[in-house]
Amino acid sequence: MKVSKEEVLHVAKLGQLDLDQEEVEMFQDKLSQILEWQEKLDELDLEGLEPTAHALERRNVTREDQVHNSLTNDKALENAPETEGNYFKVPRIIE
Repeated sequence: MKVSKEEVLHVAKLGQLDLDQEEVEMFQDKLSQILEWQEKLDELDLEGLEPTAHALERRNVTREDQVHNSLTNDKALENAPETEGNYFKVPRIIE
């Protein structure tokens, strides 16, 4: 499927992109290729295949939580320019 220059310009306008003539031609070719690949995918027989979100099995790659000693309030506030009780005091930014 060939994408027209008008279609590229329409999509660029929707994305608020200012494309020069060279970019319009480049995107015209690239978008046409993408649609041709999609047409090839549409020809595949997918009967009996379950939909998947990923081609490979996903696994949890997070690590186990490890308990560490944290700073005491006094240590955390030690270098603060201003404190109020057990809190950092910062300038008010809401007018």
